[in-house]
Amino acid sequence: MENGAVKQTPPARLNTFTLLSALLASATSILLGYDIGVMSGAALLIRENLKISAVQEEVLVGTLNVFSLIGSLASGKTSDYIGRRYTIVLASFTFLVGAILMGLGPSFAFILCGRMVAGIGVGYALMIAPLYTAELSPEMTRGFLTSLPEVFITLGILLGYIVNFFLSSLPQHISWRLMLGLAALPAIAIALGVIAMPESPRWLVMKGRIPHAKRVLLRISTTPEEAELRLHQITKGAEPGPENWRGQGVWKDLLLRPTRPIRRMLVTAVGINFFMQASGNDAVIYYCPEVFRAAGIHSKKHLFGVNVIMGIAKSSFVLLSALYLDKFGRRPLLLLGTTGMAVSLSALGLGSTILQRSSTKPLWAVVVSIVAVCADVSFFSIGLGPITWVYSSEIFPSRLRAQGSSLAISVNRLVSGVVSMTFLSISEKITFGGMFFVLAGIMVLATAFFYVFMPETKGKTLEEMETLFEDIKTDRNIVKETETEMEVA
Repeated sequence: MENGAVKQTPPARLNTFTLLSALLASATSILLGYDIGVMSGAALLIRENLKISAVQEEVLVGTLNVFSLIGSLASGKTSDYIGRRYTIVLASFTFLVGAILMGLGPSFAFILCGRMVAGIGVGYALMIAPLYTAELSPEMTRGFLTSLPEVFITLGILLGYIVNFFLSSLPQHISWRLMLGLAALPAIAIALGVIAMPESPRWLVMKGRIPHAKRVLLRISTTPEEAELRLHQITKGAEPGPENWRGQGVWKDLLLRPTRPIRRMLVTAVGINFFMQASGNDAVIYYCPEVFRAAGIHSKKHLFGVNVIMGIAKSSFVLLSALYLDKFGRRPLLLLGTTGMAVSLSALGLGSTILQRSSTKPLWAVVVSIVAVCADVSFFSIGLGPITWVYSSEIFPSRLRAQGSSLAISVNRLVSGVVSMTFLSISEKITFGGMFFVLAGIMVLATAFFYVFMPETKGKTLEEMETLFEDIKTDRNIVKETETEMEVA
């Protein structure tokens, strides 16, 4: 090292400790996934057991998403104040309390309170897991590691479907309580596992704790030279602040006086989070049994069996996307995913319309609808599912990252709550088929938005993002290079 220059080292292989830390942090997302999956079945049983209305069912399902807005809004400031690692503990503990309340709930109001508390925990988890992982990861594997939260959401959904399938034969008043209460187990495991995780080196640098950050980087890098290079990049990109820094002034820089690149980052992050939930993916999963019951499938085993098939398809494709995200890049997979969703939702709308208008319920229309549902969630898992978390957590500068991500993910949770709480009511007015055609149109708009606004971030360090968002011409050149690479591959 001469004259303060840091020797460039070739990209190293993935550090095992980094992978384990990313897996533990991302595991917090299994809490949301399990709730989405298990609630698709539990809601049917609660409705029959407690004699609640369709509107009350919507409120019960959507409340968790609406209250996760509180957690996601608070998570940015909280993680700047107490650190990324302890925010993960807070998320797990809050969800644990909510899961216990839901499992013990004797009435609709009691279960509703449990879902409010659990929702706050989910909001914390959704922001902090990808952000922590992005701040820990080297740039060449950041796409894979930061997409792990979506992998765990998907595995949680599949786990919820399997639990539904096996517990649905128990007495109603026992089965749904077990389905909801079992969510406490992963929350406990995650809270205990965080003890072994390091703090984010970028958060430590922002607090002025450079020696501590260097010790962490030595553990999560494969060589001392790599650790030294990463420390140099972090300190250069984010001037170390005082140890009593608590995220002051960030909202002004984000909303009141943003620079041109910061404004573009915010529009892009909010846009991708909006379209993730406006796609209706969560609602399709929550209410899939209702859709197929309206189509003529009434056996709970058959309804939950369709869910298991859908969960397996979703899990397979999210793993595929995670593995290839750093090879093909964010943008091509995102455009492929939204285009595929538009086609799949159109096919689902057609199949649902035929089934609802036909008294004979033709088998081919049932098959088309099942295949279309599986295709829709699979294309979501290729594009919007993992890439939303990756993009939201990697594009903001270090000082703005936590609160910028929390703002974008708050939009995510707000739209998710609105869609979940209105899906059945709107579908009653325009039919399920009509609803799916509307969602297909939204995906067409999403594809156009991503094509125009989203630059490729593959292979860039977190400290290079502000430069990337500064120059539109450079963005377009990067996009063309990425798309050419994908064609060659």
